[in-house]
Amino acid sequence: MIPLSTVLRVVAVVGAVALLVALWIWWKGRPFASGDVFRASRWSIGNRLFPTQVLISPTSVVQYTPRWMGRQEETIHLAHVSSVKITTGVVLSDVLIETSGGSSPIRCSGHTKGDATRIKALIEQYQNQHYHVRPPAQTQASAPPSAR
Repeated sequence: MIPLSTVLRVVAVVGAVALLVALWIWWKGRPFASGDVFRASRWSIGNRLFPTQVLISPTSVVQYTPRWMGRQEETIHLAHVSSVKITTGVVLSDVLIETSGGSSPIRCSGHTKGDATRIKALIEQYQNQHYHVRPPAQTQASAPPSAR
């Protein structure tokens, strides 16, 4: 028969290892940068342990996927983003960010619908700022009646 103290030691070691693995998974899944970072849902396929994150900055789009050891990162300058496509499901959405430079697009799956539309809106906003696009000026004919 195995002594009770040995069983307790084994349980303590297994519990400590499980706690360390859980802390590692939590640490790798936290936002990788400050700013507009969108993290995929852990309920989506491929994002169970380490959800993919997307950073939208005024100059670039970064897809960050943590791994057990290290990470995978892909960056596209905002000037090279040619289109953003959103495919919505019942609960979650997929975002496809295509480039004009010939490189492979950034595919992000498992985002909420709100996050997906926010990603697209931020990219459009930053591209408009980058290219100095201003909203069209109202002409006298298109101005509201109160402005005439």
